[in-house]
Amino acid sequence: MSAEMQQFLGPLLLFAVFIIFFIVLPQRKKLRQEKNFDKGLKKGDKVVTKSGLHGKLLELHEDGTCIIETGAGKVKFERSALSMELTNKENAPAKK
Repeated sequence: MSAEMQQFLGPLLLFAVFIIFFIVLPQRKKLRQEKNFDKGLKKGDKVVTKSGLHGKLLELHEDGTCIIETGAGKVKFERSALSMELTNKENAPAKK
């Protein structure tokens, strides 16, 4: 390989490693966590949607939807509309 080619490949390799470790792997980890969150949902769980609606799960359907009971009544949502971060924060034990 020529010196010019080596000068070109060094930064390209560093950029590829950067993309893999700082973009691809964290995204995979987050997807895995969201999948586990979705599998762990059960009737009676308190949840928060991404739009901020608080409620309790009444039904979970196989088609990817769920029924949430709120102060305004029963509402049907896609499971993907449930916020993992906000729901975990809502159900976290109170700090003393």
